[in-house]
Amino acid sequence: MGRGKIEIKRIENQSNRQVTYTKRRNGIIKKAKEITVLCDAHVSLVIFASNGKMHEYCSPSTTLVDILGKYHKQSGKKLWDAKHENLSNEIDRVKKENDNMQIELRHLKGEDITSLHHKELMAIEETLENGVDRIRKMKDEVVNRHRKNYQKEDEEHKYLNYVLNLQHQKEMAFDSNTRGMNIDDGYHLKMRGDYNSQMPFAFRVQPIQPNLQERI
Repeated sequence: MGRGKIEIKRIENQSNRQVTYTKRRNGIIKKAKEITVLCDAHVSLVIFASNGKMHEYCSPSTTLVDILGKYHKQSGKKLWDAKHENLSNEIDRVKKENDNMQIELRHLKGEDITSLHHKELMAIEETLENGVDRIRKMKDEVVNRHRKNYQKEDEEHKYLNYVLNLQHQKEMAFDSNTRGMNIDDGYHLKMRGDYNSQMPFAFRVQPIQPNLQERI
């Protein structure tokens, strides 16, 4: 029993539509490969899915650019004229804009201004004055910023010097006190020794003799 004829219309079910797309896409690419080998034909195939994903095939002996060139030559259709025309217009626009900017730059430098009208000269003068004002403001901001940084660094330097001087003074005071204590201790020890040497022997402190007391 033969296969029934399928009505060609959009498949509403998304899953069935995706399955059918995958099967038929693979079938078309397979046929393209077969006709390339069997008939020595140049084939280029590009397929875009509904989600935008692209699949392509091109005969190994050619490229897509060659195929499009042959198509352009055989059909006489100008595939790229619109694109090239838009690109050419964009290039012309950018070139004209660049030329105008070069002219304005020369005018700002004071060059080629003999042909300008009074209003044009006034506009250039105003532009220059505004530019000078912005430059002066920027210069003042930079100077003030550097001045503040210098003041901050100067204060930090003074504080460090103060800490170092204070530490030095403490060390000097500690050394002075240490030397004074050493001199006084030596003096007292010497006086104690001289006094003991001058005392009569009978009044000198004698060490306690435990053994002698026990005998008495």
